[in-house]
Amino acid sequence: MIKHVFATMQEMLQDIIIHYPSANNTQRKQMDEKLATLKQFSDDFIEQWLQFEEKMADSREMQQVAQAQSQSQSQAHAHKNDLAAPPHALGYPKTISQPPAAIKRTVASMKQTPMPPAPLQSASNAAANADAYADGYDEAAIDLCQSMSKGQGYFKLFMFREASTHFEEAVRLAPDDNRARLFLGMTYMHMQEWNEAQRHFTLLVEVTEHPKWRALSLNALGCIQAVRMNLEQATRYFEKAHEADPNFTDPLSNMKSCEQHSGHLSLYFGSGQL
Repeated sequence: MIKHVFATMQEMLQDIIIHYPSANNTQRKQMDEKLATLKQFSDDFIEQWLQFEEKMADSREMQQVAQAQSQSQSQAHAHKNDLAAPPHALGYPKTISQPPAAIKRTVASMKQTPMPPAPLQSASNAAANADAYADGYDEAAIDLCQSMSKGQGYFKLFMFREASTHFEEAVRLAPDDNRARLFLGMTYMHMQEWNEAQRHFTLLVEVTEHPKWRALSLNALGCIQAVRMNLEQATRYFEKAHEADPNFTDPLSNMKSCEQHSGHLSLYFGSGQL
């Protein structure tokens, strides 16, 4: 998936490089927005990668300490068996004037590494903690979070077909999640799948109490009617969208476009608000 995402980013960047010099002001503005999105995605990816590498370094250090402790315990167990054996079985008296090198290395690393809290050192407590963690583990919630995160990543990269797959999964996992449905409906808008978009936004208007989401849904429904050239109905939706959230200006721009249209409509879906 990562290779596919970066291949798409490369294609988008190459396309901008080719067409930017000959683009008009409107086209350059759109390309500037895409460049900003690509840069933000790149910065976020690098930051997440660095955090992941830090955790990997911590895990390697933990692994080394655990291996050293295991080795020292094995040697200590072998030494205990040697002391328990009769002298004639050993062949000679065995005394230890200093600890084995592995034990010294373990002690040194333990001094540098903070010991875990006492409850975690207890096998019974560890088992209890594991059970508690398992009880609180909500696999569906994690799947939902992952679907939304992937969908939003593709959405920001204008990869709407890929985004729709993950948002559809999010809605399937949580049909009552209005945010997931809002993203899915907006993705359908960009894919020009008007019937599917209308179905989701119509439902959102009925169920959501969030002013911004209600305004976005009404504005989207107005855009769908405008695309179908039902301009009067579109205007009514835009008016309701503005009433729902007066700070959301896209409906006013869309109303003006419907009033002044001359065969071409410039419509704002409102996806920049997500």
